[in-house]
Amino acid sequence: MSIIELGEIRDEPASAPRVRAPRAVGRPMRGAAVLLLALVLLAGATPLPRRTVSMVPASAASSAFLAEDSVFVFDPPAPDKDRYLTAYAQPAPNGAAMRRRWQAPLPHPDSYLGVRVEQGLVLAVGAEPGNGVLETTAFDAETGQQRWRHPGTPVPIAGGGLLLTDSRQSGADGMSRVEPDTGRVLWSVPLLSPAGPGLHLTDGRIDMFVLVQPTGEVQVHDAVTGRLLRSLDTLPGGRKAVQQAQVVDDLLLLLPAEDAPVVAYGLTDLKPRWTARMSQVSYVAGCADLLCVSHQRGSLWVLDPATGAVRWSDSGEELLIDVRGDRLLMSGSGQRFAVRDAATGRRWTELGEWDLVPVLRPTDPLVGLRRGDDGRMVVAELDLAAGRARVLDMLPDVAGSCQASLPLLLCQRLDGSATLWRLAR
Repeated sequence: MSIIELGEIRDEPASAPRVRAPRAVGRPMRGAAVLLLALVLLAGATPLPRRTVSMVPASAASSAFLAEDSVFVFDPPAPDKDRYLTAYAQPAPNGAAMRRRWQAPLPHPDSYLGVRVEQGLVLAVGAEPGNGVLETTAFDAETGQQRWRHPGTPVPIAGGGLLLTDSRQSGADGMSRVEPDTGRVLWSVPLLSPAGPGLHLTDGRIDMFVLVQPTGEVQVHDAVTGRLLRSLDTLPGGRKAVQQAQVVDDLLLLLPAEDAPVVAYGLTDLKPRWTARMSQVSYVAGCADLLCVSHQRGSLWVLDPATGAVRWSDSGEELLIDVRGDRLLMSGSGQRFAVRDAATGRRWTELGEWDLVPVLRPTDPLVGLRRGDDGRMVVAELDLAAGRARVLDMLPDVAGSCQASLPLLLCQRLDGSATLWRLAR
């Protein structure tokens, strides 16, 4: 079922004192006619914003996910009952009903954590019953026919193909490339360290990955062939340590678990570039043309990637949440967001208190939610470049658990049902 609603978008303005209207002068009827004509012309020039509302045909206990041009629904687990994955086509902007595309049986009754569409496949990631090990089940995106099922979580490879990262409690961890159409494993590389791989991406797809062995050996592999491209011993003398590898552009950064400096290497030659004296690093991200290094307790260092020199730092309690161009989205106490300039650290603006909504793609606009005074859910686009939170709508009966890819917003209602909104922007 789809409904087109007239929106009521307000930024909850402060109430103003009422002003007594002036006494009418001249001919009252003619003044009323002119006013009516002006209102008609104004309404024609600026139509009221509208939203399209589509109810997802699923039970309140189901799990709904937004992915590409579809909404996917996982049936809830139930004893002695089959479970299904159902694909619904997203309704057209004119408010057409949500149409079921296909339905496929699920291979096991445990929890499913998400779904993504890649290379003509619907990839459902779930947890195996009993041990919680993640696995991927691939369905044909057009028909719903199950193609294959493997342990691990998927990421796309440059030039086509999928890379599965498998972490098991039994120690049989590994990275494998699978053929999308058949699920045939083309090659596999063992993972011997709990730190996980570092990934180098080109246009959002992996072309190289880095493994750090407990002995300190750093290995750079080609993601298409699995071939070892180059290696380096970073802990000579038979020492052992847990080190995490992170890749930003052409830099490989080793983040030690203990109180030791961060070391940067060139990814193409594994030659040392610089060393930075900072400990307890949580992660490193590219921010504009710089490196943002986040401390486990919230401090932030911003480095020159060529030399490792600190451009600026902040020892406050704000966490780096996202990077858009030369703007940083920071989150403080109470989920209050602020925008900073990446080059200088200057506080650009305050965005207020929001709950950030998961988005489908890294380039999708950021979306924030907060509960209004009247109980409705305020939906806003967090525009870091403009430095403002632009309110898009105020939706009734929304509980949360939302996903977004504007203008689409998928949320759970208070009664447990899932609803897809197409918002006016």
